[in-house]
Amino acid sequence: MMNLFEEFQKHLEGLDLSTLTVRGYLADLQHFSRWFEQTNGEGLAVERITPTDVKEYKHFLVGVEKRKASTVNRRLAALAALAKWARLAGRILSDPTENIKGIANVVHAPKWLDRHEQYALSRAIENDLQLSKMKYPKRWVTRRRDASLVLFLLHTGLRLSEAVGLHLKDVQLSERKGSVLVREGKGGKQRIVPLNAEARKALLEWLAVRPAGEFLWTVVEGQHEQALSGRAVQRILHRYGKAARIEELTPHVCRHTFAKNLVDHEVGLEKVAALLGHANLNTTRIYVTPSTRDLEQAVEHLAQ
Repeated sequence: MMNLFEEFQKHLEGLDLSTLTVRGYLADLQHFSRWFEQTNGEGLAVERITPTDVKEYKHFLVGVEKRKASTVNRRLAALAALAKWARLAGRILSDPTENIKGIANVVHAPKWLDRHEQYALSRAIENDLQLSKMKYPKRWVTRRRDASLVLFLLHTGLRLSEAVGLHLKDVQLSERKGSVLVREGKGGKQRIVPLNAEARKALLEWLAVRPAGEFLWTVVEGQHEQALSGRAVQRILHRYGKAARIEELTPHVCRHTFAKNLVDHEVGLEKVAALLGHANLNTTRIYVTPSTRDLEQAVEHLAQ
């Protein structure tokens, strides 16, 4: 079984998928493998998977585990990808997933910060900077980095991996103009993201105190040559989110907020997609999907 997954992993990596996507496929297949063994009393072998297995697995996800449609569809898609690869590789003659349909899924708008939450976050950042400068001067550079990083994410919409992977040489910056070069976006694609006034200001303030090093966002209290880790960025956002009383503040929420702000300012979806690095315009359309808050406000108007 491990040989099967290892071979499939090499196939996925050859498709130039992101590391997270490959991990997701394998995790979903591990779930199917456990179900297959417990249900059939034998280890998973791709040539032993039948259409009945796939149907029963779908019923198990929906009826027993009570999974959401998005989870069910994702796990079925991973299984379909495995079957497609196995058929092309000559390991099976027919695809057991071919006639298995997913579950109709209601498209939900992603989580983004509304204007009130953005204001609260900006205020929390300003208060943190003032407090650290007065009471914790040794931590000032770290807090300046943290503040600039959060503002940078909010005003560029970069993915977490794209932001922490930036080198200093990828930044072109002046008081009136600026951009960053994303060298390895999703799918290995490069793009240039222009910097607005807020992003430029945040970067200039960070660069004024930044320790020497190769990466734009560096470790301050340690080896300066090291890039800031993704986990560290998540902790920074969590801390600021807590201070601003925002239930969830993640790199994805910052990215969604950037995109939503663009759409609200009537920027065309083609431009939004280019800035976000979306290969498919349909991916960008989620930002014109009404959020739960939008719908709540819509029905509230009826009572006024």
